[in-house]
Amino acid sequence: MVAMNAPDRIFPDGPRWRDDGFVRRAGAPLAVVQPPQPVPEAHWVARNEAYARELGWWDWLQRDEALALLAGNAQPAGGTLATVYSGHQFGVWAGQLGDGRALLLGEADTPLGPLELQLKGSGLTPYSRMGDGRAVLRSSIREYLGSEAMHALGIPTTRALALVGSPLPVRRERVETAAVVTRVAPSFLRFGHFEHFAHTAADEAALRRLADDTIERYFPAQAEAANRYAALLEEVARRTARLVAQWQAVGFCHGVMNTDNMSLLGLTIDYGPFGFLDAFDPGHVCNHSDHQGRYAYARQPNVAFWNLHALAQALLPLIVDSDAAVAALEPYKTEFLAALQTAMRAKLGLRDERPEDGTLVDDLLRRMAADGADYTISFRRLARFDSTPGARNDALRDMFLDREAFDAWALRYAERLRAESSLDAERRLRMERSNPKYVLRNHLAETAIRQAETGDFGEVSRLLAVLQHPFDEQPEHEALAGFPPDWARQLEISCSS
Repeated sequence: MVAMNAPDRIFPDGPRWRDDGFVRRAGAPLAVVQPPQPVPEAHWVARNEAYARELGWWDWLQRDEALALLAGNAQPAGGTLATVYSGHQFGVWAGQLGDGRALLLGEADTPLGPLELQLKGSGLTPYSRMGDGRAVLRSSIREYLGSEAMHALGIPTTRALALVGSPLPVRRERVETAAVVTRVAPSFLRFGHFEHFAHTAADEAALRRLADDTIERYFPAQAEAANRYAALLEEVARRTARLVAQWQAVGFCHGVMNTDNMSLLGLTIDYGPFGFLDAFDPGHVCNHSDHQGRYAYARQPNVAFWNLHALAQALLPLIVDSDAAVAALEPYKTEFLAALQTAMRAKLGLRDERPEDGTLVDDLLRRMAADGADYTISFRRLARFDSTPGARNDALRDMFLDREAFDAWALRYAERLRAESSLDAERRLRMERSNPKYVLRNHLAETAIRQAETGDFGEVSRLLAVLQHPFDEQPEHEALAGFPPDWARQLEISCSS
């Protein structure tokens, strides 16, 4: 393996690594230097041109040196790093975990601010436990597309810069081929990093250093608070509340909301058995491995609150006052409710806030659940609702089996729109910026995966281009906005996905 010394001179248009990157500066016991394991016959599966151009790295991504680095076949000066964390998995304490198949290339200065670049699937680390440190093409395509789809929807998330493939065989439920995703974020800090030093390592000095460094770097507004650690917890709770409200509004199911998969910065992180709702079902479980339904769609807000309690317990040695820790979590409830109500009013095109709006939204969702109405298509069609008395709104009405029940709700909705003097044409434009036409449904990802497994990566790039503009009509891609085919019901997404 070739170490890339002075990468800013070798790649004048590539990443400029910071010597004082957060993880590299923290060093042990948070992180260890760990070289990636090379893969044979590395090749590009996809490169995110739009994002690369924002970062100023598109020209660099055309080079063989970039392929070598992002495949794990080379490394920057200073080496790559793996971090240790612990966590609760499916509500059970799992002890020490860590970056079992991910390595931090480093932190780079970019036009978007300092960003960490991480390789997922780059081989064994000290924290791989019984794993092989690899990712497969199937799961890597899902993360590549899923994270970029979420970003385009305006939801905080890690990003995906590139996807590298290799014929290296990797066994999951079946033998598949290896892949490495380059994912990017301001930080990959997790609740689990703090749980590790509070519980597994029981190192209060290391916990305090981590918390102080985190506040200094990512939460400077909390630094001067009377209890800076309680202030940190409260800000994380607020960010998490807003994030999960956005998940619920768009119909996104994370699938594996373990505490080690929760971002301290309030980002969507660790795309595995995620999914977007097809037919609206509050009890939908997108993860085939989640046998108890812990992470069902409707349970996500409460699970996030539970996870925040785990983070509070980890920070308690620093906060000291348990009442202060509990008080720091309380804003989650009001922040989540306010964010969700705002999002749902936007989805219904309501400008003003009125007491009856919550009931109006809830009744629509109950009707959708009872009739199995498609979540994304129903709200998209709602944007074209005709509030004229006597209008039938057949396209939307056809989404519901109980037409009379829908008609009764539609009368109330039309009255509500007239009460704020809503103009249909103007409202439609607003609603179509809040209700996407295109989301990454499982069958769309599966189609791209099946083609990629034959060596045809064109559908990955085509689908990414569509998902980067989810609110636009894009009539040439109308089929990608249609109802899922019958075979999609048989798709099972598990933790290995």
